[in-house]
Amino acid sequence: MLLNILWLICGGLLMSLGWLVAALLMAITIVGLPWTPACLRIAGYTLLPFGQKVENGSTGPLSFLGNVVWFIFGGWWLALGHLVHAALLAVTIIGLPFAWAHLKLAGLSLAPVGTVIVPTE
Repeated sequence: MLLNILWLICGGLLMSLGWLVAALLMAITIVGLPWTPACLRIAGYTLLPFGQKVENGSTGPLSFLGNVVWFIFGGWWLALGHLVHAALLAVTIIGLPFAWAHLKLAGLSLAPVGTVIVPTE
């Protein structure tokens, strides 16, 4: 719980808003509707990542194609935001766990389709 509160200060809230903006942009366009649920799911995960983990769900050809299109049109700028936050937080010892979380989210930003967020035990 404490880590999630500190996470909000260390860029979690800002990047979660970025994911919500991406979801809104996807929902506005008819073509982007298939990516909206993934953006909303990851926005919630970005808001409170500690106590949850990401598992790969469906990895069929449509998921692969969806991730390729996502990477070209939207994933790279969210990944860049997570990488910038990770670099800034990695400078301090206290920020290292949060930098690591941002790095994991940067990877997730590149291919969000077909992922499932589950609570850790």
